[in-house]
Amino acid sequence: MLAEEVLEGDTTKFDLAIMSALRAADPAYPIGPPWLQEAARDVTSVGSVVFLGFVLLAGAVYLLLIHKRALAIWMAVAVIGGELLGTILKLSFNRPRPEIPHVTRVFTASFPSGHAMLSAIAFLTVGALLSHANQELRLKAYFMSIAVFLTVAVGISRVYLAVHYPTDVLAGWCIGSGWAILCWTVALWFQERPKRGLET
Repeated sequence: MLAEEVLEGDTTKFDLAIMSALRAADPAYPIGPPWLQEAARDVTSVGSVVFLGFVLLAGAVYLLLIHKRALAIWMAVAVIGGELLGTILKLSFNRPRPEIPHVTRVFTASFPSGHAMLSAIAFLTVGALLSHANQELRLKAYFMSIAVFLTVAVGISRVYLAVHYPTDVLAGWCIGSGWAILCWTVALWFQERPKRGLET
């Protein structure tokens, strides 16, 4: 639905209003002091392919060390599959980047936001794994809260730095969250299958 609205141009006014509110008198710079701009660049790098690749590698090695080979493979498939899905969608929609000057370099199309999508997939997946491994409700809530916070922070930084329209980020969050939930549901289904077999 969101993609359809974007393609028809119905979200243009919404996108530009938010992006204009985040620009200083000189549109080449976002609002706020220089340290805030630097902080936004630091936050946005948390959603990069390189950083999330490190997260994936660390998570997979941890799962292998605790003899959870199937979960390690599943996590790799979830994140790498999400990256492929994002690339296909970007090529399909081929939406140009905002014409506002960027403070970071970009190499791909705008819709959906790859940073927003990949951070949702990676952080929500890791958060779900950590939550699943703990029985305490407050720890489950803590891990998922951190995952959601990081996902939202990365997305906001992309709009603040003018490398994405707000609707790019919204689409990235939707697709990333949906992909993470789908992968987690499939993983739980496979995990529960042997138990159901024993019960019958």
